[in-house]
Amino acid sequence: MIQKGKHQNILLIEQGKRVEQRICPIEKTGKCVKCKPLCHITCGFSGAGAFSDGKLSLYDPDMDQIYVGGDLQEYIGVEETKKLIDYTDQIYLDFGADKHLEGTEYKEEVKKINEKAKKEEITLINIPIRHLGTEKSHELYGKLEKYLLDHGVNIQFETAVDDLVVENNQIKGVKVRPASQVENEDFADSETIYADHVVVAVGRKGANWLVAMCDRHHIATKTGVVDIGIRYELPDKIMEKINTYMYEGKFIGRVGPFKDKVRTFCQNPSGFVSTEVYDHNITLVNGHSYKEKKSTNTNLAILVSHKFQYPFDKPIEYGRNVAKNLNELGAGNIVVQRLGDIYRGKRTWEEELKRNTVVPTLKSAVAGDITFALGYRTMTDILEFIRALDKIIEGFANPDNLLYGPEIKFYSNQISIDSNFETNIKGLYSIGDGGGMTRGLMMASCSGVQMARILEKRMKNHVKQN
Repeated sequence: MIQKGKHQNILLIEQGKRVEQRICPIEKTGKCVKCKPLCHITCGFSGAGAFSDGKLSLYDPDMDQIYVGGDLQEYIGVEETKKLIDYTDQIYLDFGADKHLEGTEYKEEVKKINEKAKKEEITLINIPIRHLGTEKSHELYGKLEKYLLDHGVNIQFETAVDDLVVENNQIKGVKVRPASQVENEDFADSETIYADHVVVAVGRKGANWLVAMCDRHHIATKTGVVDIGIRYELPDKIMEKINTYMYEGKFIGRVGPFKDKVRTFCQNPSGFVSTEVYDHNITLVNGHSYKEKKSTNTNLAILVSHKFQYPFDKPIEYGRNVAKNLNELGAGNIVVQRLGDIYRGKRTWEEELKRNTVVPTLKSAVAGDITFALGYRTMTDILEFIRALDKIIEGFANPDNLLYGPEIKFYSNQISIDSNFETNIKGLYSIGDGGGMTRGLMMASCSGVQMARILEKRMKNHVKQN
């Protein structure tokens, strides 16, 4: 919008702090302190991306489909999405992203791994990845923030959107309150900000809020998907070939008796397992890796996609209940368990964890039993998937490998939008992960660029008509 000269009347309402003020205290305290009023990892300028591993998933130019990042291509087409990824990737490069691409040099070696995967009915997706690194992500998004502010974009930090203002099926604006009052249910002194166009880009952190808005204002949705699983940690030496040849191997399969979709996600070579806090102190596990700071372990998510059928249509609530139960088992912390103990039908004890050959990188995790809360179907899918990957990656099912829980990716009941990302409420748009369109940094960024183009075009047409 800045480049098009159409940024004079933009207000970006940010629930959290400026990116340079977002500091997670866990490295000093050794445990999650449940920052108030909001988690610094999930809230603030650039969202969870500023604390993520910072992987930008691109695409294979030889493929006629895009397999990673969500459904943006269903709205604008595959070829347009590829062009959009190229354009958006250049923005990241302009703001300091590493020019090196992972996963492009070892085609023959990857081909051999792919052949082994096919024998186990597992699909390997290998696409170029631009790795920012956690500390470099923070730096890059800080530059983006400064660029917006320097060019006159109004950003209202530490401000929560309390409600949408909808009249006669048309958006009129939003009601806001200080983020410090976000948990104060008796707070009534909200401010109304009026606008002709409102873009909802709340990320996974805002998925629960978005469900409430859809119910309140009759915004059309489709039953979405919630991904439930664990963060898996194992030695770098086991993952050496995958880490070297691809940096991140994306494996997808439908294993076991249920044939649910199971996939690996967010692989972090020499990385660290981390925590993040969502609404109502729900604590989830995640992972990241730095450009310079290294561990000797690789961590990755193993996620099972849950899509519910009639009459149940509350996937987020289901996921939250799973997370809540696991959090209670860990006294508010992430639970960690040895794979071998799960096979033996027992919990992991702290003394056993201290003797384990795989040393956990998340020091605040509490040894326990994930199977008490994760659910039989989900757990069966994960264990079958681990067994299958062990035939592709020797040592993947080593009993000393660690499972952390819960790892849950909340996507809203998918917002029904048209090709212009507009909902059934005129002037109200939905983009990014929160509304279920995208999954990941690159595609979420692309949806923002496309949204700007749509708005710029609409403003131009509005001027012509008047």
